[in-house]
Amino acid sequence: MNGYQNILYCTDFSEDAEIALVHAVDLAERYGAKLHILHVLRSDMRYNPTDTSETAPPGEVIYASPEVIAQATVQLKARYQGRLGKAESVAWLVKPGTAFVEILRYAREHPVDLIVMGSAGASAREQTHYGSTVEQVSRRAPCHVMAIKNPERTYTL
Repeated sequence: MNGYQNILYCTDFSEDAEIALVHAVDLAERYGAKLHILHVLRSDMRYNPTDTSETAPPGEVIYASPEVIAQATVQLKARYQGRLGKAESVAWLVKPGTAFVEILRYAREHPVDLIVMGSAGASAREQTHYGSTVEQVSRRAPCHVMAIKNPERTYTL
């Protein structure tokens, strides 16, 4: 393999995900790869993942309509556009659903050869149901997965 051609960067806007962005951009620049930036709208409704609380007023849940997704995509671009260095080819994606399911679905439906994500995400609730997102993606992905750890966080057993 002559490097990566399609890199999927997954973000939940956590601190680890922000650190992972630096690595995803570096690899995209280094290999001239297309960078796919994916954010999955958080849903507190385990069996109805098309509802989201992420863009709703506190305590409310709304349907992740095309308008909601379009607005979230605008916000995603605003957050990351200025931090992409020399990465030239970028795809912006916002999907409703369960994070690991949507990440795996996208990786299988597109020619992704590397997934870059933070090792610890923002949602502790999802972990109690499925295991961590990075764990699920690492086990099932059709390509390499790079999980970036926050170097300032220490873990104790």
